[in-house]
Amino acid sequence: MPTLTWAGKEHATTEANSVPYRLLERDESLCYGDATAGNIIVQGDNLAALKALMPYYRGRVRCIYIDPPYNTHSAFEHYDDSVEHSTWLSLMYPRLELLREMLSEDGSIWISIDDREYANLKCIGDEIFGLDCFVSNISWQRTYSTRNDSKGIVNEVEHILVYGKKPDWQPNKLPRTAEMDKIYKNPDNDVERWTSGDPCAAGGADHQGMVYAIQHPFTGKMLYPSRDAHWRYKQEDVLEIMCGWCEYELRDLNDADRRAEVCGISPDTVRQNVQGVVLSHSLEESKQKARAIYDRGQWPRFFFTKMGREEYVEKHIYKM
Repeated sequence: MPTLTWAGKEHATTEANSVPYRLLERDESLCYGDATAGNIIVQGDNLAALKALMPYYRGRVRCIYIDPPYNTHSAFEHYDDSVEHSTWLSLMYPRLELLREMLSEDGSIWISIDDREYANLKCIGDEIFGLDCFVSNISWQRTYSTRNDSKGIVNEVEHILVYGKKPDWQPNKLPRTAEMDKIYKNPDNDVERWTSGDPCAAGGADHQGMVYAIQHPFTGKMLYPSRDAHWRYKQEDVLEIMCGWCEYELRDLNDADRRAEVCGISPDTVRQNVQGVVLSHSLEESKQKARAIYDRGQWPRFFFTKMGREEYVEKHIYKM
């Protein structure tokens, strides 16, 4: 993985370990509420404060949000926000190291920044937390009103870089509400909500192994992806899905001309020996079994509307 080098990096990478531990002193005059609630505000240099908090919070914090100086080249009342990039990096590096130590195994850190130091922050973030622990760059529009910018290009976006302690970090999901469920239909009384979707993806010529026929269980028609598209699933996966309607099998249909037409290429150059997903038994027998599944409900992931009447043949729906 590429790393960023700057003047003073060697000291910055060892500073977190060299910072001495300090005791936190309680100021009763500033206390409010329940003293046992565990909520505290620490006043002082943040690097020293992080080190002082380490014995209490190492490996215990599930979510950290920080809003570090953006290095905007402005002077504020309590700190100077105009330093060299190398100085900014040397300030950030040991603090991020200590913050990583505070994260629990299922923890994450969220870091606000703008375009000035975004690239530098991403480099050292990847180095400290691990490139495989990078979750996302959340870009948000900070202003919507019309404005004049001295450079002629309006800077409207800021960023929140998100890293997990572990590579497989996932956010907690909010419980579904009845309002959310209103956009979904469930005509087959399935155990899960689902909505309509397109089973095709663009680029048939680049994914010729996923351009193949699927035989309709009600009409017997061979269905192919739309022009210059391919199915989102391999034959083996679709075979398993379609067997939810009735018995299917993979079979060579000698349909190179039709698959070449979908891919928009010559039949001489289309991939050979791509099998189709076809009915194992007669259409009448297959239709009878598929009709029973249709009447029962809880249909397979590929669903043919209106009992497979011709005008609905190529409309598929997938489970969410």
